[in-house]
Amino acid sequence: MSVQFFIAVACSFFACSLLSAAERQPNIVLLVADDLGYGELGCQGNPQIPTPHIDSIANDGVRFTNGYVTAAFCSASRAGLMTGRYQTRFGYEFNPIGASNEDPNAGLPVTEMTLADLLQNVGYTTALIGKWHLGGTAKYHPQRRGFDEFFGFLHEGHYFVPPPYSGVTTMLRRKALPGNSKGRWISADGKTVYSTHMGHNEPDYDADNPLYKAGQPVEEQAYLTDALTREATSFIERSKDRPFFLYLAYNAVHSPLQGADGYMQKFSSIDDIHRRIFAAMLGNLDDSVGSVLDCLQQNDLDQDTLVFFISDNGGPTRELTSSNLPLRGEKGSMYEGGIRVPFMMRWPKQVPAGEVYENPVVSLDIFSTATTAAGIGGQQVGIRDGVDLLPFLKGDIQELPHETLFWRTGTKAALRHLNWKLLRNAERQQSNDWRLFNLAEDVSEESDLSVQNPAKLKELVLKWELLNAEMIAPIWNPSGR
Repeated sequence: MSVQFFIAVACSFFACSLLSAAERQPNIVLLVADDLGYGELGCQGNPQIPTPHIDSIANDGVRFTNGYVTAAFCSASRAGLMTGRYQTRFGYEFNPIGASNEDPNAGLPVTEMTLADLLQNVGYTTALIGKWHLGGTAKYHPQRRGFDEFFGFLHEGHYFVPPPYSGVTTMLRRKALPGNSKGRWISADGKTVYSTHMGHNEPDYDADNPLYKAGQPVEEQAYLTDALTREATSFIERSKDRPFFLYLAYNAVHSPLQGADGYMQKFSSIDDIHRRIFAAMLGNLDDSVGSVLDCLQQNDLDQDTLVFFISDNGGPTRELTSSNLPLRGEKGSMYEGGIRVPFMMRWPKQVPAGEVYENPVVSLDIFSTATTAAGIGGQQVGIRDGVDLLPFLKGDIQELPHETLFWRTGTKAALRHLNWKLLRNAERQQSNDWRLFNLAEDVSEESDLSVQNPAKLKELVLKWELLNAEMIAPIWNPSGR
């Protein structure tokens, strides 16, 4: 037989393989909450604020009790999420805020291929609805990074309604209250609250940070969580006849604290206005997730859709009241409260309902799980730090998804190896020496074992240093150095 015959047969087989893979491509929905603490969902143990819709993702799928992100704040965490690689491998280490979002060097390097890029290249229709925070200048725009559609904003935060903040109760941080006093001030109508507890003013989130649709600024009057949900369900409706990837990156429950009137009434039993506004924002987010899940079901898409839910980092407790219990620390910290987050996934055709998975997983695994489900592999994907979670959940692979996880942000650093945690997280009045914890016995990281177990400390420091040698220096630093 001729060489041409074998080539023809091979090409025919390859085409058939692609066709069958295309027929099996699931829709992929990635739901990201912003600054949501580990302990705030009902399925995570919070009895105060019901979250039945988010909880249903866990009830109908799997909840990861040891789910991590790769950074303790927004932008770097999202860089890992979108690339499936530790962001320190390509020098994306810090968090651009305010005007630094428009620094031409502050953004996800254009050399990095995103999850949206890969999915788009195999036939997916893709949309980002919500927060980007991976570069605020033209070359980083989401529609240049694999997304067909974009409705949202580019910087780290956004007000939920425009001034004069109608239909909401707004709590803003201030250096000083009216009369140059300290503490908390509430307006006569009860709709505006000022607080000095953080010692600074509310960031100028909306400065040079409009909402965009189809690449153009738009005015939006709806409460932003509701607007994002409206656009997301519209995208699902319009894309239901083809495989789609929806990255729905809510800015709730990130500040500024603005609770819609109906939800403020719903949680009127909560006396503390600070906590009540947070509860209103979370309740609104939960109903919005419910609307997205309902849209999938109403269009007969729920069985064929792989849904992930995750927070981008731990909750900033002092700022939002967001609880990370039983974990220590908060957003910005390398303690568990900064990097261990609510994390769950649902895929009725593949994942048994109601599973609780206790081995460590990381946000990087979302990339690998999604690309594998879409039939992408080999050189198309390249080398990634995540793993496809399905074989582990099905019991096809008995080993741990990850024996070791790595973190670095400036002088802060951490490593988890099995149940051991290595930590360098200097706080006020503390040294920046390495500390050692056994998470199996001390999930709240209260007992430093570095003195009692110097051999284990040395072993883990060496592991961190070996991994750190694979990373590169930051390509952008907020200090300008």
